[in-house]
Amino acid sequence: MKETYDVVPDIISGKDLDYLSDMFNWTYGAYKNSYNMVDEVNEDDLKAIIKKSSNIFEENLNKILNILCNGGENE
Repeated sequence: MKETYDVVPDIISGKDLDYLSDMFNWTYGAYKNSYNMVDEVNEDDLKAIIKKSSNIFEENLNKILNILCNGGENE
């Protein structure tokens, strides 16, 4: 029988933690590659797009870390 909650419980299951860990690793890899690629690109338009994507990856990393460290309380 499937349980339903009126209020979401303040827990992270093992499966949730595995998924968050995978999300962090994928996002960190993308962030690291985009951050390092900025210096390799000569075209200004492309460099701006890579910087913007790097910033988005960094924001996502911070959101994931917030969930892991604070339970998502400050989102």
